[in-house]
Amino acid sequence: MKEWYLEQKKNVLEELETKESGLTKEEVAERLKKYGENKLREEKQKSVIVIFLEQFKDLLVIILIIAAVISFFSGNGESTVVILAVITMNAILGTVQYVKAEKSLAGLRAMSAPSAKVIRDGCKQEVASMEIVPGDIVELEAGDLVVADGRILESYSLQVNESSLTGESLCVDKDDVELTGVIPLGERVNMAYSGSLVTYGRARMVVTGTGMDTEIGKIAGLLNAAKKKKTPLQESLDAFSMKLSILILIVAAVVFGISLFRKQELLDALMFAVALAVAAIPEALSSIVTIVQAMGTRKMAKENAIIKELKAVESLGCVSVICSDKTGTLTQNKMQVQNCFTEGNFLPAEELDEENPVHRLLVYSAVLTNDSTIVDGKGVGDPTEYALLDMFRNIHKEDGIKEDRIRDAFARIGEIPFDSQRKLMSTLHKMDGEYILFTKGAPDVLLSRCSEIKIGDEILPMTEEQSEVLKEANSTFSRNGLRVLAFAYRPYVAGDGERFILTTESEKDLIFLGLISMMDPPREESAEAVAEAKRAGIRPVMITGDHKITATAIAAKIGIYEEGDMALTGPELDAMTEEELDAVVEKVSVYGRVSPENKIRIVESWQRKGRIVAMTGDCVNDAPALKKADIGVAMGITGTEVSKDAASMILTDDNFATIIKAVANGRNVYRNIKNAVLFLLSGNTAAILAVLYTSFMGLAAPFTAVQLLFINLVTDSLPALAIGMEPPEKDLLGEKPRDPKEGLLTKSFLLQLLYQGVFIGIATMAAYYIGLGTSAQAAGTMAFATLTLARLFHGFNCRSKNNIFALGFRKNPFSLVAFLTGGILIAVLLFVPFLSRVFDAVALSGMEYAWIVILAAAPTVLIQGFRVIKSFIK
Repeated sequence: MKEWYLEQKKNVLEELETKESGLTKEEVAERLKKYGENKLREEKQKSVIVIFLEQFKDLLVIILIIAAVISFFSGNGESTVVILAVITMNAILGTVQYVKAEKSLAGLRAMSAPSAKVIRDGCKQEVASMEIVPGDIVELEAGDLVVADGRILESYSLQVNESSLTGESLCVDKDDVELTGVIPLGERVNMAYSGSLVTYGRARMVVTGTGMDTEIGKIAGLLNAAKKKKTPLQESLDAFSMKLSILILIVAAVVFGISLFRKQELLDALMFAVALAVAAIPEALSSIVTIVQAMGTRKMAKENAIIKELKAVESLGCVSVICSDKTGTLTQNKMQVQNCFTEGNFLPAEELDEENPVHRLLVYSAVLTNDSTIVDGKGVGDPTEYALLDMFRNIHKEDGIKEDRIRDAFARIGEIPFDSQRKLMSTLHKMDGEYILFTKGAPDVLLSRCSEIKIGDEILPMTEEQSEVLKEANSTFSRNGLRVLAFAYRPYVAGDGERFILTTESEKDLIFLGLISMMDPPREESAEAVAEAKRAGIRPVMITGDHKITATAIAAKIGIYEEGDMALTGPELDAMTEEELDAVVEKVSVYGRVSPENKIRIVESWQRKGRIVAMTGDCVNDAPALKKADIGVAMGITGTEVSKDAASMILTDDNFATIIKAVANGRNVYRNIKNAVLFLLSGNTAAILAVLYTSFMGLAAPFTAVQLLFINLVTDSLPALAIGMEPPEKDLLGEKPRDPKEGLLTKSFLLQLLYQGVFIGIATMAAYYIGLGTSAQAAGTMAFATLTLARLFHGFNCRSKNNIFALGFRKNPFSLVAFLTGGILIAVLLFVPFLSRVFDAVALSGMEYAWIVILAAAPTVLIQGFRVIKSFIK
């Protein structure tokens, strides 16, 4: 894309083959054909049907479909119906999760103004924004949304709010000046960009880019290109599913072969294989993981973090870098006066005393050369101006005097409005019987207009020495990232009949009063939140559209920037290769004046280091990076719709501290998911071992497919959900982020899974042999009931690594409720004749029921006993 801001006005008009009288109707028609309409391209979305069908591509699902087909041809219709119902239910759930309309581009399109004022055929006319073409001459005035990117031809005090592009809320002065060198977007004062808002003045510009060729179009392109990554848990579960699928196919084939070798009927051999497949596949796993994540999102929502994408919940647990915006997230998004410099001294603004004549004039000047107001506690107007009104109100906290009293007493008689070229504003007032002209503006400009300085009751000539002291004071404020305004005054006297005619010539021979510095201060909780992040092993990084000096000062205050750290600007980043950025990225704490491309490069660089990155943002230019990051965090209060749609989490309080709370919740959610997966897989291991044992021993299958589905989907789901509601036992922020490369199935995890599965499997087969003394049906019923009840007991083991006596039930009563509900369900199934027939269960003797309870409890008693002994040893 051509850098039009570096071109002279004359050259821009020539290259675009246009003139200041505008294009003709014919030229517009030709350019519409050449460049297309002024709108953003839409990406083609998958249909719901395609998304639904894609859910069946999983190998585990295909195995279950084969199992359903075999069950149908073996005359076991109930199993077929149940298996197909499970598959369909999971497919619907997957589709619902996937179909979240990508509204990011729709949000971008909504930022286009519906119409624009253009000069065509030498006449001013209003046209639809979609009809704007490169070369059009567009007129801008206060209240307009800029319809396309353009080079300013004429400016009359034009001010534009570019916060949607840069993230900075302060308005930018625009002019038709010529620029040189590589300049970040926020400082291209001779350009107006699509989607920004004209807040003051008017201008005329020539359109240099429309549609996808605008800065917003570039962001839309980046948004399309930024593909979402799978979370560490997703990758781990995908890898596990693939390995499990292959293992099931191999073992099922071996069992099928053994059954045929023993001259079993083909259908009986197939049913053994089906039982094994159903026993091995944790049908409820994806649903349980989804529900546990959903419960985590509900808890987070109560703490001001709305999770849009469930998978983001567990990703938060391994976040190791948080790239945070400055304005509004780490700061209060409200300019506040900090310190003043007057009469040769620095002092806090609240110590200004109106009994002091210099202080009084400085405070009055701040209120009177001011167009803003405060309505219902909210500032209306320029943020720097209503910060001055807040200063006045803080000085008058005790007496409750408001700025209106001063403005009424000393009404404005005349004014010279602020001008981006002069960088000054002056107002005329009658005070104590004489006319006073108050002037405020940029310190360097105003100092050059001052010939005197007021100290106490005296007015002294402005010496070179005094001027240097004032310049050094201004430099001191600037080095600390403060925005500085200078204030001066002069008695105003004019010839008869000309008393109130003000010109820029009136802004000379001023008497200097003082400097007032201000900043958007850090939130009170930001420093503590940053410290908590570092304690949790998370690296906070500030990325902002503001100046590097300002950003570094804020970052140092809250602990992000420390001695030895680096700070970079967007242009400095542009000059780096990927290798150079990767070499320094871990040393850089602050990035200033960044572009959307810069943000994506920073995220990608950290990701190449193997880090899980959270990225915060609130404006349009943040959207691509929010989508690219592992966790995109948008601001709920100040955030644009585009940023919210691109993010996976929204902060309803726009607070950095909320992210740290969400990380702690994410870590607990992952821990609970891991424990729930352990519970499900260890129970399935017991069922697999039982089926394999009976197959090798030439015994009847201990379970039917329907019985296994009942266990996997009904009785297993209840304890798994209870495990998902387990509160944290300790301070999770005291731990380092987990390694995203570490899979779910670690060595210690597999060891636990195996020995717990073996314990339950032994108990199940013991019950099977006791029942075999009565009949094969009794053996199957006892094995089914024992496995079901043992897995319900096992839910207590999987709540934590601690023993159940240390945990208790007060913090998580749902685990007890899950056990009792599951116990009632198995009892109903065994004792209600109709259900007994459906699930192939037969009536048993009282002693056999007693053995079921004893054997089912035995594995849990063993595991808990070992944990109690271990706790005493410690």
